[in-house]
Amino acid sequence: MALSSFRLSGALALFVLAGHSLLVYAQPSGSGNTPSAAQPTSPPPPPEAPSPNHPPLSKAYPPPDIFCPGALLQTVDLAQLYSDSKTFVDKPTVFSPNTTLADFARIGGANATIGNLEAYVEQDFSGEGLELVPVQLENFTSTPGFLQGVRTRLSTNTSALCDGLHCASSLIPLNNTFVIPGGRFREQYYWDSFWILEGLLQSELYYVARSTLENFMDELERFGFIPNGGRIYYLNRSQPPLFVHMVYTYLQTTNDSSILTRALPLAEVELAWWQTNRSTTVLSPNTNTTHTVYQYRVTNSAPRPESYLEDYQTANANAAGLQAPLSPEEAEELYAELASGAETGWDYSSRWCKQPFLGNLSENDPALRTLDVRGVVPVDLNSMLPNAHWMLARMYDAARQENDGNVDVDGSGSGRKKWEHERKGDDLREAVLDLMWDEERVAFYDWNLTAGERGTVFSSAHYYPFWNNIIPPSLLGNATRLRQAFGSLNLMLDMYNGSVPVTFLNTGLQWDFPNATSMYLLWVDIILRALQNLPGNLTFLPLLTDSTPELENAFALLPANQTGLSSPSLLPLQPGTNISLSTKVNVNAGQGWLALGLGTNGTSGWKDALMLEVAQRYIDAAFCSWYSTGGSIPGSLAQLSPQDLSVTGSTPQSTGVMFEKFNATDLDAAGGGGEYTVQAGLG
Repeated sequence: MALSSFRLSGALALFVLAGHSLLVYAQPSGSGNTPSAAQPTSPPPPPEAPSPNHPPLSKAYPPPDIFCPGALLQTVDLAQLYSDSKTFVDKPTVFSPNTTLADFARIGGANATIGNLEAYVEQDFSGEGLELVPVQLENFTSTPGFLQGVRTRLSTNTSALCDGLHCASSLIPLNNTFVIPGGRFREQYYWDSFWILEGLLQSELYYVARSTLENFMDELERFGFIPNGGRIYYLNRSQPPLFVHMVYTYLQTTNDSSILTRALPLAEVELAWWQTNRSTTVLSPNTNTTHTVYQYRVTNSAPRPESYLEDYQTANANAAGLQAPLSPEEAEELYAELASGAETGWDYSSRWCKQPFLGNLSENDPALRTLDVRGVVPVDLNSMLPNAHWMLARMYDAARQENDGNVDVDGSGSGRKKWEHERKGDDLREAVLDLMWDEERVAFYDWNLTAGERGTVFSSAHYYPFWNNIIPPSLLGNATRLRQAFGSLNLMLDMYNGSVPVTFLNTGLQWDFPNATSMYLLWVDIILRALQNLPGNLTFLPLLTDSTPELENAFALLPANQTGLSSPSLLPLQPGTNISLSTKVNVNAGQGWLALGLGTNGTSGWKDALMLEVAQRYIDAAFCSWYSTGGSIPGSLAQLSPQDLSVTGSTPQSTGVMFEKFNATDLDAAGGGGEYTVQAGLG
C-alpha cells in the first residue's frame, strides 16, 4: 500500500481498541437512552443525536470530608491500607455520607487503630470500580471497514451510581456512554479521550464517539471547564485542551454538523476558561513583543486525593534522600506544583524540575521537591491552543454555510467569529515561534519564566508545533534544516532498539528515558501527524544514519546542542553497547526501514522512512509485549515456554497484555517509574 494512501495515525489509534475490551459507562436503566453503535457506511451518515430528555445529573455530591483532603482520607492513606492511594478514593460508600462519617468517628477517627480502620473500610465501603456494570452494545459492528476482516470483541458498561444521599461515590455522574482507559483508571479522562475518540471513529462506533463529546459538553455547562478526569477529586484541574480537536475530528469523519449548535458555544466556554485561569504575559527579549501565553497552573494546598500518601511523603521527609520536612507554607507550594504537574498529563518529567537528578532512579522525591511547573510556559500546550482556534474558525465557517452564509450561529455578523479565532490562533503561533523556537538548536523548547529564556531539556514536546501546523519559516525554504529539526528522532531510532523515548534524560521519572510514556500511542500519533504535515517538496533528501560516511558518529546526526547534552558520552546507552566520540553506534544495523535505506534510492525521502520506522516500532512493541506476557493464537502462534514467560513475570495461564508505557531499549519490556505500577492496556 502506498504511504500516501495509508492513514497511519488513524489505523494506529485503533490498534489499542482492537486489542482490548472497552469499558464504557452509561446512565442507569430507566433513562430510555440505551446506546447503540451506528451501522458502517462510507461515508458514514450523521449518527442519531443523544436524546435531549436526559435525566438530570445528580448534584448531591458527597461531603468533602470523605473523598477530599481531611481527617478520614489522611488517616486511611497514612495507615497504608492499600499500595495505591487511588484505591480508597475510588471506593463508593455502602451507607449514606452521614452514616459513613459517624462510623469513622465511632472507631476513634484519626486515632483509630489499624485493625479498627481495616474493619471500618471493609464494612462501610464497596469495591473500587463497582459503579460500572457490564452490558453489551447493540448492533455492534465487529468488522469496521479498516479492519478488513479482523475480528475483535468490545464490551461496555452501564452505571450503578450512588445517588449521593443513600450512598456516596467520587465518580462524577454523566448522562452518556464513555470509555475508560482501564486498570486503575476507572473513569473518563480528558486528553486520553482524544485518542480513544480516534479509535471509536475508525471502529465506526459513531454513537459512542458522539456520546463522549456530549459528556464533555455537559461538564462544560456544569463546571465551566473539562476536569482532568471523571472523579470529584479532579475538579480543581483540567488536562491538555483537546476538546475542540475532538469535535473537529468528529465533524470531519461523520459530517454530523448537528453537533455544532451545542459544541460551538461550549468551545468558547472551554477556551475562555483557559484564557481566564491559565494565561500569562511574557515580554520577549528577542522582539520586545508582549505575548499572551498559557501555563498549567493549579490552585491547590493539600495532597492530591488519588496520590495522597505519595504527596504527603514527598513533603514530609518520609522517603530516602529528604533531610527534613517542608514547612507548612513550603508544603502548600509543593502540593500546588504536584497538582499542576498532573494537569500537564506529563506527571512527572525533567521538563518541570529545577534539579531532575536529585535522588536516584528509584527515589524521585528529592527531584519532585524542585518542581517548577508554574514557572514554565510549555511548548505543547501553547501549540495545541492556536490550532484549537483555527479549527474553531473553520467550524464557524461550516456552521455559516449551513445557515446560508448570513450569520454566525450566535446571531452575530457574518464571519466575525471566524475572523476572531483566526486572529487569536495567529497571535499565539507568533508567540510560539518567538519564544520557543531556537534557530541555532533547530528545535522547540519550553519557555522558562524565572530565567526569562528557553529551557535546555529536549523532549517529545518538540513535535507538538509541527503536529499543530506551526512550522518555522526558516525551515520552509531549507530542506537540510528541516531534516535537522527531526535529527533527534532520527538518533533515537538509530541508537535504541525499542520505542521512541520522551527525553534523553534517565532520571527515574515516568516521563523520561527509557520510558516511551504512558499512552505510547500518543507519541506515535503525534509524531506521525507532525511528519505528515511537512511539505513533501522539502523532505526528498535521503535519511541520514550513522552509517553515512561523512558522519563521524551517531551524535553528529544532530545540530549542536539540540539534545541539551554536550557530548555523546552523556547519552543513555542501549544495554550492551558503548559509545564514544570516535565510535559509530547503530544498534539497528541491518534491521528496519532505517537500515533498509528507504530514502536513499531517489523514490522517497527521510520523512517516509521515519514514519514507517515509528509505526513499525509501535506495532513491534505492542506485539512483543503481548507475546512475552503469554499471548498466543491457537493453531498459528504457540505460547512461549514457561521459562521465557518468567522473564516478564508471566505464567502459562497468562493471556498477554499491552503495556501502558513501553521501553526505548527493549521491545519486550514495559517502562517504569512514576507513582504506580505499570498498567496493562492503558489508552
